[in-house]
Amino acid sequence: MNPMTCWMVAVLALLPALAIPVLAACRGGTRTRLVAVQLANAVATPTLVLMTFAFDQSSFVELALSLALLSLPGTLIMALFLERWV
Repeated sequence: MNPMTCWMVAVLALLPALAIPVLAACRGGTRTRLVAVQLANAVATPTLVLMTFAFDQSSFVELALSLALLSLPGTLIMALFLERWV
């Protein structure tokens, strides 16, 4: 089996898109960090789904589903916690 499948190429193509919100979360203000977390979750979910096909592990789908379901409430709770500074 060829280790560099088209699925792995797609995963590697999404990694630079994941680096942008990570840098924004490290360097930005509070509002920028909230937006960066949402963007990172939006990029990480399809990346995990693609990793399911690349590595033939069905557990990544469950992880992607959990991330997708918990990302919005987590961000809202974080915004509520940081409300006095936002």
